[in-house]
Amino acid sequence: MIETPLIFDIKRYAINDGPGIRTTIFFKGCPLRCPWCHNPESYSGQKEKMYSSAKCIGCGECVKHCPNQACRLTPDGVVTDPDLCRLCSVCAEVCPTNATEMSGREMSVDEIMVAIKKEITFYDQSGGGVSFSGGEPLMFPVFLLELLKQCGQNQIHRTVDTAGLVPEKTLLEVAEHTEHFLYDLKMMDSVNHEKFTGMGNELILRNLQALAKTGRTIDIRIPLIGGVNDDLENIEESAAFIAGLAGPPRRVDVLSYHNIASQKYSRLGRIHHPGPLAEPTAERQEEVVALLKNHGLDARLSSRW
Repeated sequence: MIETPLIFDIKRYAINDGPGIRTTIFFKGCPLRCPWCHNPESYSGQKEKMYSSAKCIGCGECVKHCPNQACRLTPDGVVTDPDLCRLCSVCAEVCPTNATEMSGREMSVDEIMVAIKKEITFYDQSGGGVSFSGGEPLMFPVFLLELLKQCGQNQIHRTVDTAGLVPEKTLLEVAEHTEHFLYDLKMMDSVNHEKFTGMGNELILRNLQALAKTGRTIDIRIPLIGGVNDDLENIEESAAFIAGLAGPPRRVDVLSYHNIASQKYSRLGRIHHPGPLAEPTAERQEEVVALLKNHGLDARLSSRW
């Protein structure tokens, strides 16, 4: 596992990443390749350049200052030669409109803790804290554990957002220093899971069972995607699995898919093929929530993706 992560965002005043008002730290790097992901910049653990032609005013500052002559101004905007670009960030630093940005920056544990501690008053007043998300923060266990331990020393509530595709030992070690988890459950059939995400789900399911036995609170999140996992057979199996977990009935957030990330793929220079992905109908969303509730689960539609 990579032990030195890049951070691609720090979100202040977050209200959908755990209880209360929170600061959410987004790690770059993920073992899954979900085509519905709204943070495609989190796939790679490496720094990436993002460019928006809509924001570009054609000033040529990036071309002028690029030390490797990797940028070229064309009638369609700035084009970067990937063979010459060294991701030095100079083009992003001189861009007056933020048309060019870099996704991913190195930050030390101490630097991240400074950002977290700034909001302690809001945590105390709202019952909030810090959330670690991504990407997959558990890809970086040594770094993450140091952050969790320092937050614990400062009595800051800790939430970890995970897809669960990590060694069980890593997950349980992190659980010793975490109060709350957000856990993604995409679908129950492992063949379909691998078809859409690139990996099977056996380890994910086993880890969720193991995590439930620790007594940590867990909110389970189901991304609901039409044509992928919104069939009632999958939801029935998911509901039965969640209801059978050790501990009290779980909260389940149903997050309905909507294609708002297409521009991010374009800014990364990637061609996005969403395939059969579709927004689930309002009727299907209601059916899914009702089915989950029939299993005694605290299910609700969530605005947070």
